[in-house]
Amino acid sequence: MTTAIQIQGVSKVFSTDDGPLVAFGPADLDIQEGEFVSLLGPSGCGKSTLLMMLAGLEKPSSGQIFLNQTPVHSPRNDIGVMFQESTLVPWRTVLGNIELQLELRGERSENFREQIDSLLNSVSLKGMEQRMPHELSGGMQQRAALCQALIHQPQTLLLDEPLGKLDAMTRENIRGDLQRLWLDKKPTVVMVTHSIEEAVQMSTRVYLISPRPGKIDKVVDIEMDYPRNLAVKQDQRFIQYLADIHSVFHSYGVL
Repeated sequence: MTTAIQIQGVSKVFSTDDGPLVAFGPADLDIQEGEFVSLLGPSGCGKSTLLMMLAGLEKPSSGQIFLNQTPVHSPRNDIGVMFQESTLVPWRTVLGNIELQLELRGERSENFREQIDSLLNSVSLKGMEQRMPHELSGGMQQRAALCQALIHQPQTLLLDEPLGKLDAMTRENIRGDLQRLWLDKKPTVVMVTHSIEEAVQMSTRVYLISPRPGKIDKVVDIEMDYPRNLAVKQDQRFIQYLADIHSVFHSYGVL
């Protein structure tokens, strides 16, 4: 397999009034093309900081990051990024927000009409194209944000707790949407989450990050077939993965 993301000796240190604060690392890891990996850890462990470094939105204090064999030194427009907070601009419709991503990349939205329709269909937003963000539920806003992140067909998708503020039923539905889109297009996905269940249900591999200063302490390969719907939660392997990961975080003193 081809390595899509490579992290070599990466750490992040912030300056504070009390001196240097090590937020993350040092860490090394390789993520293969087409994998769906989760960064799982307690609040404040640096997992979102690592994601921002992958996106080029934060610079590492040490080490190097490579995305598709190219060093990451600044923000990139060949990736898709989705945050916990909606990135929809309030003065544009759902369609206008999706088209904005194309405009920022110098693309003509007319050339992507088929892809836009397909994405909207896949997340049950067909017919909502002319709705404004304030007319949408939180779940619909995140579905639109997912379309926004995927419309330029990125090879790499970075997700920073995108479902963290949604209710349980909406979260489960969008997990299904995201899983179907990943299985269809197979981008490399890195998702930050603090939900053990979510990480196991979605991922091919889960990186367990220790409390701050966060370090990649363990790697768990999730060896179950896709798609993983609600029924997978009754699978004994799923239950065992949850128990094993709970045990690790219990040893950290965070559960």
